[in-house]
Amino acid sequence: MVSRSYSNLLELASGEAPSFGCMNRRIPRIMTVAGLISEVDDDPSESVCSDRSSSSVHRDRIMIVANELPIKAQRKPDGNRNWIFSWDENSILLQLKDGLGADDIEIIYVGCLKEEVHPNEQDEVSQILLESFKCIPTFLPDDMFTRYYHGFCKQQLWPLFHYMLPLTPELGGRFNRSLWQAYVSVNKIFADRIMEVINPEDDYVWIHDYHLMVLPTFLRKRFNRVKLGFFLHSPFPSSEIYKTLPIREELLRALLNSDLIGFHTFDYARHFLSCCGRMLGLTYESKRGYIGIEYYGRTVSIKILPVGIHMGQLQSVLSMSKTEEKVCELIRQFSDQGRTMLLGVDDMDIFKGINLKLLAMEQLLIQHPEFQGKAVLVQIANPARGQGKDVIEMQADMKDTVKRINETFGKPGYDPIILIEQPLKFYERVAYYVVAECCLVTAIRDGMNLIPYEYIISRQGNETLDKVLGLTSSPKKKSMLVVSEFIGCSPSLSGAIRVNPWNIDAVADAMDYALEMDDSEKQLRHEKHYRYVSTHDVGYWARSFLEDLERTCSDHVRRRWWGIGFGLSFRVIALDPTFSKLSMEHIVSAYKRSTTRAILLDYDGTLIPQASIDKSPTSKSIEILNSLCRDKNNMVFLVSAKSRKTLIEWFSPCETLGIAAEHGFFVRMTRDAEWETCVPATDCSWKQIVDPVMKLYTETTDGSTIEDKETALVWCYEDADPDFGSCQAKELLDHLESVLANEPVTVKSGQNNVEVKPQGVNKGLVAKRLLSAMQEKGMTPDFVLCIGDDRSDEDMFEVITSSMAGPSIAPKAEVFACTVGRKPSKAKYYLDDTAEIVRLIQGLACVSEQTVLC
Repeated sequence: MVSRSYSNLLELASGEAPSFGCMNRRIPRIMTVAGLISEVDDDPSESVCSDRSSSSVHRDRIMIVANELPIKAQRKPDGNRNWIFSWDENSILLQLKDGLGADDIEIIYVGCLKEEVHPNEQDEVSQILLESFKCIPTFLPDDMFTRYYHGFCKQQLWPLFHYMLPLTPELGGRFNRSLWQAYVSVNKIFADRIMEVINPEDDYVWIHDYHLMVLPTFLRKRFNRVKLGFFLHSPFPSSEIYKTLPIREELLRALLNSDLIGFHTFDYARHFLSCCGRMLGLTYESKRGYIGIEYYGRTVSIKILPVGIHMGQLQSVLSMSKTEEKVCELIRQFSDQGRTMLLGVDDMDIFKGINLKLLAMEQLLIQHPEFQGKAVLVQIANPARGQGKDVIEMQADMKDTVKRINETFGKPGYDPIILIEQPLKFYERVAYYVVAECCLVTAIRDGMNLIPYEYIISRQGNETLDKVLGLTSSPKKKSMLVVSEFIGCSPSLSGAIRVNPWNIDAVADAMDYALEMDDSEKQLRHEKHYRYVSTHDVGYWARSFLEDLERTCSDHVRRRWWGIGFGLSFRVIALDPTFSKLSMEHIVSAYKRSTTRAILLDYDGTLIPQASIDKSPTSKSIEILNSLCRDKNNMVFLVSAKSRKTLIEWFSPCETLGIAAEHGFFVRMTRDAEWETCVPATDCSWKQIVDPVMKLYTETTDGSTIEDKETALVWCYEDADPDFGSCQAKELLDHLESVLANEPVTVKSGQNNVEVKPQGVNKGLVAKRLLSAMQEKGMTPDFVLCIGDDRSDEDMFEVITSSMAGPSIAPKAEVFACTVGRKPSKAKYYLDDTAEIVRLIQGLACVSEQTVLC
């Protein structure tokens, strides 16, 4: 594929089509002056002018976009404007680069610096970061950054995603429209920065975390085919919590403009899918192990995979002499004094449950006095990332609790709790992991938390540390974990002792169990954890995500794309190239030229909106149908899932209208004709089996009903809770398929219903019946129109399309198979809604009226 870079930002600003050519794949130097970009450094040896398959120098390029760049920045000591930049080795964004393999993939980072850069220095800093680190900094005004990050992100999104509702102004932030506007503005600035350098046909964009949740919309609006992945590193709350957010639909639609959305756990993904179902009416399904949401013709894939740690980095730190020295120091401080270390490592925020952990330690010492003077909880409290009154209050409460417990149980030379608040270097933290007998992670809500993974690898150690710890040759390692049920890593650590952190007694019992467990059991648990953590590292996570992103985007090139909607309601529709909107002028012209016409119309969802409460036809609809039927060149058929009785009552004014009831089981050519059956008459004794089963599910599913037809039974749940109704429908489907295995019926799941009907009955039979009836009368249609809105109508489209090559349709006939809405279909055409369908039919009826009058 030819590389296509937007090299002139003035073209972007003007909206004119950019000129493409043979261009260098290296990104241009970025300048911060709006609309300007320097010349690309041309190097003929790296020029790519051929298809991807034939290029020997092509490298995939991935743009990693996050709130912060993986860069440390500090001014030079002399106080001038010069900066010193270095990689932030602890950033997961940098670590995933190692896992991907730098030789095969080019990584570009887009994000903010942690340090403020004066506007006069921004151009120089941009140049340095691009050339030396392939980083593109996004500079934000101080006020905007405060409102975006400390305001909307940290006061509104972050608490809500951690299940804190703003019940009072002090408890979580109330929604503030100006903060939301700042959030959107910053996401737009990020989008502008990406647009300066992206190769929209080739590059992959991977967005990270809740700071940039509306960025996918801005990128998709500019480049419909952009290959876009998003990974949420925080929890995603249940629908009951999420739906309190005033901009809930805007965020969901923005995320759905991604091609792939990643979550750490199934729970987080399940909550997101539930929100999409409840608030947007979307459904999902699993195909060959992949979960996907159908969204305007696109399949948005859902990825569930917890992030891992950087094994190489951690093993390197374990091999450092400084780590060995610190381990020796801790052994002298604890092990040599006959004391057992329990370790907690947490950020200073209200969701880490530090105070609950301290109270559990106190309870352990009360219930098990034998641990007094022996067990020590070392609590490392990393500096707070956010600001606010809640953090200050938590710190004060934590210190008071530590002081009280130490005064109660402490002895000369012994404090049961050691609180470390100053920042530790990574090797120092690793040394604590090595010495600790048990690691406690008792957060009340956390997205992932990699502390347990780091602890497991540190306890595996190496030969040098084994000697320091006094372990024998080839020892079996051991580690013990007490983890909260509410953190993302908990499901992957099946050997850990899982606890409810709110239950202080249970946490204390878990601590006792961990300390008293047999060494052999500890070893087995450690081995199980080590196998998982060592094979599911950050590289595995990154490769797996990008492989799925590539798979999801594989059909971008062959599909046609349209953008619809305004602002954050923007979304794209992706359809096959042969699928197009039905032109009124085109069909009316074909209608006028034709002499024999076959017209098949679905009813529910086609001539009348699916959501309409009153399903009966209006007088206007009856008048339109009669106008079509009065034209002697027309044979018009109405096809419905409704019963004969209902259709007879509704359409009695239509004398020459053909009607198919119950998906085509019953057919009547005109009002005065006898009803026929498209399949042999069947015995409906199976209803005696189905009826009590459906009644059972109706009684247990509030809002569900049963529709009893002559040849079918339908369980409807459109008024039930969508999640519970869908769950019950799946169970009912399985139940009915089991009990009806030997009956001549089919059980099908439809839109908010489960239907049992005779085998072989479908709307395609109606299309065949109409064409054969016309053939018997010597009529070969040179105009065929078939319109429907759901899966049951696809059978009609298939029959009409396949009949074009046969004798039942004229060789040069104009055939229009049309579905309602732009979505995957066997139809060649679409119209947007029922209103357009009615206008189309009305237009054809007017032509027929003129013909009759002439």
